[in-house]
Amino acid sequence: MNMMTTAKATEMAYEAGSPLLDVSELVVHFPAGRKRMFARPSLVHAVDGVSFRVRRGTTFGIVGESGSGKSTTAQAVMRLVPATSGKIVFDGENIMQLAGEPLRQLRRHLQIVFQDPFSALDPRRRAGDQVREPLDLLQIGSRSERDERVRALLAEVGLPPQAADLFPHQFSGGQRQRLCIARALAPEPDMIVCDEAVSALDVAIQAQILNLLKKLQRERGLTYIFISHDLGVIQQFCDEIAVMYLGKIVELAPASALFSEPRHPYAWSLIAAAAPAGPLRDALKQRYLVKGDPPSPVDPPPGCRFAQRCPFAVERCRQALPQLEAIGSGHSVACHRAGQIEAPDFGSAAIGPG
Repeated sequence: MNMMTTAKATEMAYEAGSPLLDVSELVVHFPAGRKRMFARPSLVHAVDGVSFRVRRGTTFGIVGESGSGKSTTAQAVMRLVPATSGKIVFDGENIMQLAGEPLRQLRRHLQIVFQDPFSALDPRRRAGDQVREPLDLLQIGSRSERDERVRALLAEVGLPPQAADLFPHQFSGGQRQRLCIARALAPEPDMIVCDEAVSALDVAIQAQILNLLKKLQRERGLTYIFISHDLGVIQQFCDEIAVMYLGKIVELAPASALFSEPRHPYAWSLIAAAAPAGPLRDALKQRYLVKGDPPSPVDPPPGCRFAQRCPFAVERCRQALPQLEAIGSGHSVACHRAGQIEAPDFGSAAIGPG
């Protein structure tokens, strides 16, 4: 199949539904100090030209190992870290241009649930007051309406009414995350960013929280961005998935396509590493599991950023940066050798629920 431009790839991938969020060429660089006196300050290339769309009522997953830029991407979308350049359009409005009161009002529609529920909660304040906080800050409803709203939210996330009077240390990890979800729901947002929202929980509690998030999505029509390094959770929960490596999206696909026909060697490596134990996993790991560490984001390599670890890289890979291009309906990949290398047959190695 002929390759198409990045813009055409994005259009194909998301033509089925209207986007609530449209991120275009997002760049986030952080200063990293000077290597020597009078030298130009170095930059950490945390996110480098990321583009994607999130359709209303769906869950968009971003997966990659530590340092890939997935959390920074989410925080830039939330306007929690400054973007260096690019465009973030939420519900038809470029939120990169918002400041002051308009930015504060954006919080009604765009909320986040962080990885560690304990550090996300103030240990000195009662749970009910923390769930109520967005309502107070955004001046939503009267005092009595806010009190009633808190009681309803606690019930909705599976906590008893008396939980409002308790402090965070009196809850389990899963209950604390339910409190964080209730707080995010308080202003009735359109989208919630879940930044590693279940990674600090054990497997049984993870399943409970994921089921709760799915239930809320069905009942409220919520849209999620779901950040994780756990492919089992990503496969179970997401409709579409972006695979990130060192600040770049290297593959973008519907969840079913990514796990049945992944096309980027880095995606192969991630899936091989997470496949169920057995002879098939051993065979996959021998051929497709990469070794070593990613290059430094302060000085990324000139070509494909995965080339130094890719067992299939050729000289072109080390010299020219591949662009994200469509290879089929809803499926795009950034790899010079896409379609040239024999892809693995993952078959029964499909990852089960997290």
